[in-house]
Amino acid sequence: MVFTKECVLGVDLAGSEKRPTGICLLYRDFTCRTWTVHKDEEILIIALSYMPRVVAVDAPLSLPKGRKSLHMREPIHFRSCDLELRRRRIKFFPITLGPMRLLTQRGLSLKKNLGEFGFEVIEVYPGGAQDVLGLPRKSRDLQGLICGLRSLGLSELRSDITGDEADAATCALVGLFYIDGKYEALGDRDEGQIIMPSFNNRDEDLIVSF
Repeated sequence: MVFTKECVLGVDLAGSEKRPTGICLLYRDFTCRTWTVHKDEEILIIALSYMPRVVAVDAPLSLPKGRKSLHMREPIHFRSCDLELRRRRIKFFPITLGPMRLLTQRGLSLKKNLGEFGFEVIEVYPGGAQDVLGLPRKSRDLQGLICGLRSLGLSELRSDITGDEADAATCALVGLFYIDGKYEALGDRDEGQIIMPSFNNRDEDLIVSF
């Protein structure tokens, strides 16, 4: 796979194609572009058009070990990465809870489809990443989140972006940390991991040097 101008694709995936999915393209110079789409096909077209180094998706991309299906009643609800979030008191929704099942199913399908084209796909959690980086979540202070992302170096980030776009920008930022080794992988590699910013990314070394 050939890359022209290196970028990361952040995807704040919605549980249904009826709702907007946030998209962010983040380049090496920290310029970014955000917008929303609805269909999985649109996400695939974007990936094939821009050829990102990594696609960072806000959605569960794996099932807990021992769980065979999202639709059958089973006693297993958490992956080890989910349990680690809970241990750190980072709020999240279990993947088997109500609407999260639809999101998980869509995430699994999207990862498979992107993988067939050779893309590396990682699971990220923007709300948790924002907690780690000291940024407000969109539900509490969207403008504060936008300002916080700008303070971390993201440029050309519009003031009128939606919460979905702000979360997609956070996803992309974590994806850039990932390819630069400035990340922490929560959970079991064989089961599925959530990529988070390193806790020492809070200091002056947060922004990648070019």
